[in-house]
Amino acid sequence: MNTDKIYAEAIVNEYSKKSASKVVALRKLDRAAKMPAQIFTYTFGVLSALVAGTGMCLSMGVIGGGTAVFTGLGIAVGLAGFAGMGANYPLYKRVLQRSKDKYAGDILRLASEIAGGEQG
Repeated sequence: MNTDKIYAEAIVNEYSKKSASKVVALRKLDRAAKMPAQIFTYTFGVLSALVAGTGMCLSMGVIGGGTAVFTGLGIAVGLAGFAGMGANYPLYKRVLQRSKDKYAGDILRLASEIAGGEQG
């Protein structure tokens, strides 16, 4: 095995122009289909956790002075945050499905081209 030849081929591959292949385009389309759902679910989950934490702080008297009004408000705010966290996964699935439906035609067409025209 000629290591100099392998090294030279690796250098040539590194500096040669690369054309965008169909697999790379398929990967980009797949990423574009999943990205909106991921961004939504992370953002909504973090905000829901912050709301729940604020409600817990209010109900325990860490903020708000510990009065009965703030305790009740804290319980309500905390429950709203927990409800948001509970709804996060079903919302993620819905946003992901809508996004997949949007890109399904292009992804299936490109995948069938890659597979050699076979439908599967």
